[in-house]
Amino acid sequence: MSIHVNGRPTDLRTGLTVQEVLTTLNLPRRDVAVAVDGVVVPRSSWSESTVGPDSSVEVVTAMQGG
Repeated sequence: MSIHVNGRPTDLRTGLTVQEVLTTLNLPRRDVAVAVDGVVVPRSSWSESTVGPDSSVEVVTAMQGG
């Protein structure tokens, strides 16, 4: 399936969960927030929430500072 991850087209196998997307793409799994199609997915749901074809996944790193 084709999805967008942080704005970049990415081809992955169908039926992956948010957790599997992060693992497959070697993205950080700590200190990040994930949104799928503009909706934040709670970390407790990453292993249950699947990503569909043509979805947009945003992985945002938490930063401190002012």
